Amino acid sequence: MSKIYRNFNQEELDVQYRASATVPNMQLFVDQYISLSGDAQKNLDCVLDVKYGPGEAETLDLFPVPRQKNSPLFIFIHGGYWRMLSKNESSFMAPNLVKNNIAVAAINYTLVPHAKIDQIVSECRRSIKWLYNNAIHYGIDRERIFVGGSSAGGHLTGMMISRNWQNSYGVPNDVIKGGLPISGLFDLEPIAKSFVNEWMKMSVIDAQHNSPDQNVPDQGCPLIVAVGENETNEFKRQSSDFTELWNNNGGIANYLECKNNNHFDAPLELCNANSRMTESLISMITNQQSRS
Repeated sequence: MSKIYRNFNQEELDVQYRASATVPNMQLFVDQYISLSGDAQKNLDCVLDVKYGPGEAETLDLFPVPRQKNSPLFIFIHGGYWRMLSKNESSFMAPNLVKNNIAVAAINYTLVPHAKIDQIVSECRRSIKWLYNNAIHYGIDRERIFVGGSSAGGHLTGMMISRNWQNSYGVPNDVIKGGLPISGLFDLEPIAKSFVNEWMKMSVIDAQHNSPDQNVPDQGCPLIVAVGENETNEFKRQSSDFTELWNNNGGIANYLECKNNNHFDAPLELCNANSRMTESLISMITNQQSRS
């Protein structure tokens, strides 16, 4: 078979991006997302199904810090290869972060095939605008907004910290003060050439326009670029290459390989108060806070 991307033929490329094949049963991890997010919704102060845009799916769940008037905010964007999951399973980190006086928002967006990648990116940016404009009503400091996400949510995190969109949405260029993409997809060229494009239907132009590595700002916000130790080489390469690119453009990005983690349990490290991911995220937020 001929090579279609780097040194991969079609079969090899598909193996690299078939994350579900790297674990015996992906649903076990999804069940954890569901259970832990349900606990968060039951046990924390929260505002569910808040509309941030005109579309039916443009909703978010918000977990403010009780009795706080100036909390930083961590926005989490779910994965699922842009066609699965929702905000409902994506607030599992809220108890750990709220305990550390960090508010949490879990974002919903329209899934493929009901939306293409341009629309999904636009919806997530609308959620940023809504949270920025409405932060004060929920005790949130709009000057301390951070964003993260896993897999496709890592890609969307990359598009939230990219250049040249903020002015058209009426938010400052530095509206996002730091990012935590986990197992992110920063170069969509191989995605457009893989089995994933059976449902994404991205053109070459779609892939370029929506690749974070093609939209890196000068001196971007601080990043923690995380990936699981037990992921495929391509997922690791995407994260390491993006870390290098970000640093070469004047930003500060730290590469974090999560030991013993796979593609699906890496984001659950945010539930562990003592994990490197939690400690790194809180440190990033605290460091920004000290400068505000």
